[in-house]
Amino acid sequence: MASEIASLELILDEGFNKRAWHGPNLLGALRGLSVRELLFRPQRRGHNIWELAVHCAYWKYAVRNQLLEGKRNSFPLPGSNFFPRNAPLALAAWKRDLALLRREHATLRAAVLSIDVKALDRQIKNSKHTVRRTVLGVAAHDIYHAGQIGLLKRLAAQSRVRPGAEKSASTKKPSST
Repeated sequence: MASEIASLELILDEGFNKRAWHGPNLLGALRGLSVRELLFRPQRRGHNIWELAVHCAYWKYAVRNQLLEGKRNSFPLPGSNFFPRNAPLALAAWKRDLALLRREHATLRAAVLSIDVKALDRQIKNSKHTVRRTVLGVAAHDIYHAGQIGLLKRLAAQSRVRPGAEKSASTKKPSST
């Protein structure tokens, strides 16, 4: 039974920072980006890579609070879910937000490792989901956004090749190839 907790730990880490069969994990997708790439927004109302990273940090925090029922803590940024990140921002601000993402993963991971295996099928208070499903969901959340980030990186690279592409990207649908 304890191996179930180890399996949850593995999927959390593969979605975040460990080598996985599915391709880049969240930290891998965020590696080596410029501020321009982090802030690239192909649509006026769409999110940029930086916002997706902070969004992932927030949901690691939110899930940890669900798992720890009653042992509330506060997210270090005001607001919830999505946190606007727009120019002008510097690399130092990105490094702070990336450190926040890493800290939130580490504290979520510690919370998962502290779960009693007998509680995995327990429904989380004020939720339709069990502890197990919630932990699997937050791991899938990282993988989902890693894929989005990969797409945004490609779109940002295309916009460098074609001058003015950022403006036209908001009116065009991405090709399926």
